[in-house]
Amino acid sequence: MMKEPILLLFGYNVQKHRKVQNLSQEELAHLAGLHRTYIGMIERAEKNITLCNIEKISKALNVSIIDLLSGHES
Repeated sequence: MMKEPILLLFGYNVQKHRKVQNLSQEELAHLAGLHRTYIGMIERAEKNITLCNIEKISKALNVSIIDLLSGHES
């Protein structure tokens, strides 16, 4: 089954920002009030995330929602 491009992009950006901040999935999950396995599923584009959870993750990473939905940087 093909994964949706927007989910792949969002998951990539979450992982990129998390790693830049040297956070584990567990630490990000704690900051966002979400479960660690849910963060992993998002990063692997296995979950169609809700707007509320997008906001929680953006706040936990201290980045804008736009940053998490923007295309790959070259």
